[in-house]
Amino acid sequence: MKKITLIPLMAVGMMCACTAFVYAGEAADTGTVEMTLFDLIVAAGLIGLVIILLSIAGLALAIEHFVTIRRDKLLPADFVLELEDLFDQEEYDEASRICEGEENFLALMVGPAIAKMDHGYEAMLEAMNEAGEESSLSLHHKISYVALIANIAPMLGLLGTVWGMVQTFLVFASKPGATATDLAPGISQALMTTVMGLVVAIPMMIVFQFFRNRVLRLVLESSNIAADLIRRFKPGQRAAG
Repeated sequence: MKKITLIPLMAVGMMCACTAFVYAGEAADTGTVEMTLFDLIVAAGLIGLVIILLSIAGLALAIEHFVTIRRDKLLPADFVLELEDLFDQEEYDEASRICEGEENFLALMVGPAIAKMDHGYEAMLEAMNEAGEESSLSLHHKISYVALIANIAPMLGLLGTVWGMVQTFLVFASKPGATATDLAPGISQALMTTVMGLVVAIPMMIVFQFFRNRVLRLVLESSNIAADLIRRFKPGQRAAG
C-alpha cells in the first residue's frame, strides 16, 4: 500500500481521536468536577448535537470514498491492458462491448467515442471529451459533500459560540451579582461548540483535499490513455502506423 493511501485514514483517525478527547473531558482543576460524555453533549446544546451528527456523516463519507474512489475501481490496470490489446487487433465491437459492461472512468470515456466511430475522428474526440467532463463532474460532485461538512462544522461552532455568549450576557443582565456558576452554562456552550466544530472541520478538509487530488490525477491519466486510443482514428495516423 502506498503511503499516500494512508492519509484519509490518518485524517479520520485524527478526527476520532480528537473527538474522543473532547467528549471524554477532564477533571476540573479543583478536582471536584468530572465532565462526562453526556455532560459535554448537554453543554454544547442542540448545535453541538448537530455537529456530532455531521461528524458521523463525514466519517461515513470518508470510508465510502476510500472504498470506491480508488485506482482499481476507476482505472483498473487489467481493463486498460485488455482495451489496448483490442484496439491493437482492431476489434472495436468487442472493445465497445466491454466498455458497456464496465463503470470505470476509462470505459465511460472510450465507449461513447467508439459509438461515434462512423462519424470520424473529430466526432469521436468530442464524444470522449464530453463523457470525460461528465464523469469528472460526477466525481467532484460526489466528494463535494465532504467539503460541505468541512465548511459547515466551524460555522456551526461559531454560531454556538455566539449563542452561548448571548446567553451569558442575558444571565449577567438579569442577575447583576451573577456568579461564575450562573455564567458557566453559556460559556461552556460557547467554548465546546467552537472546539467541536474545529475537531470535525480540520480532518474533513484533509480528507477532501486528498480525494480531490486523487480524482484529478485519475481523470488526467484516464484522459491521456483514452486520447492515445482514439488518436488511432485521426486522419493519416492509421496509415502512418
